[in-house]
Amino acid sequence: MKAILSRIRFTELQLLVVPTIMTMVGLLTIYLASTRDLNWDWRDIWVSIAYTAAVFAISIWFTITGFKGDQVLFPIVVCISGLGLLMMQRLTPALAEIDESYATLARQQLIYLGAGLFLLLAVVTIVRRIGWLRRYKYTWAFGGIGLMMLTMIIGTERYGARLWIDVGPFTIQSSEISKIALVVFLAAYLAENQELIVSTYRLGPLRLPPIPYLLPLILMWGFSMLVVVAQNDLGTALLFFSVFLAMLYMASGRLSYVIAGLSAFGIGVYLAYNLFGRVQLRVANWLDPWRDPVDAGYQQIQGEYALATGKLFGTGLAQGHPAFIPAVHSDYIFAAIGEELGLFGTLAVLLLSVLLVFRGFSISLRARDSFGRFLAAGLTTILAVQTLIIVGGTVRLIPLTGITLPFISAGGSSLLTNFIIIGLLLRISDPDLAG
Repeated sequence: MKAILSRIRFTELQLLVVPTIMTMVGLLTIYLASTRDLNWDWRDIWVSIAYTAAVFAISIWFTITGFKGDQVLFPIVVCISGLGLLMMQRLTPALAEIDESYATLARQQLIYLGAGLFLLLAVVTIVRRIGWLRRYKYTWAFGGIGLMMLTMIIGTERYGARLWIDVGPFTIQSSEISKIALVVFLAAYLAENQELIVSTYRLGPLRLPPIPYLLPLILMWGFSMLVVVAQNDLGTALLFFSVFLAMLYMASGRLSYVIAGLSAFGIGVYLAYNLFGRVQLRVANWLDPWRDPVDAGYQQIQGEYALATGKLFGTGLAQGHPAFIPAVHSDYIFAAIGEELGLFGTLAVLLLSVLLVFRGFSISLRARDSFGRFLAAGLTTILAVQTLIIVGGTVRLIPLTGITLPFISAGGSSLLTNFIIIGLLLRISDPDLAG
């Protein structure tokens, strides 16, 4: 009996109570606000009930299989993705009034959310050890780059960027898959060559970094960046660069690599600004969206109006006008949260993101081997940098780039890969089966 009780994940089960109640109350609020009627029954919030049943079933499955991984990470993700589910349910009718193609937005997001939870469960259950990922590091790297090159050839162009491959009724954003493949390669290579990377050799009076051992890393990263830039996907290019630099610093501990990387970044930004009109437009909107308030700057201005309208507590779910913001379901979901849940709502999102990143790096520090440590750190860096880029762009700290807010923005590829990331982090956190 004692052995059975010790396997139950009590902490995780308790932590799941609050986000699931939040999801049910939130959806009920959206329903009552939209119908202006206090009559309801449980069928009106079946989406939240199904979500609650799914996340508790996953936690119970973890207990049945004896999984001993982290018990805090999954509830944090459930809370963030539950908020994303609510926002899609709330935005769908408003967006559908403007464009009928958005009528299925909430349904699609719900399907992707269910598929994402299934992938998380599959990764934790099937990937018993992560060591095999390390053995195929070059396969992951070439596979990720090849997928992006394939997108350049047969991909679909939208909003000036060729990022998607249509597969029947589904659309795949290849860079979302490639970012995981690139981190697996970087983690495996850095784990195998960490001692060599921190070494130096003398050339006359100079002490130089071990360029031959850094060269494969730089070539792989450079080639992937080249493909991404050719696709006109500058947000993903910034994400790849940040993850590369962060992982290299974690492995080497050398500030000189960071300074060299930032210098190269500065040169890259200068070249991109002069070569791409899209970058010039984003920078111009960042500096002064009122320069063209009815066209180029319209999205930024509406986003800032939404944030200002929310004040401290927000207008309330389904009480605002977030549909005024173009692409509010993807690029500007943070502004929609700010309008309807206020400053405290946006701070809650940021706090949950910080907790998620903190937990990810905590798992990295507790990993049993260097590959697991670098892999967890790299995957966590993806989530952290992605959040910083999109939130920074929304509040105009940096120019806006087209990238999703993890677990909240609409986007099937992003949602699925983020759940795979959480599945890998949970697997690495298992003290018995991580190696």
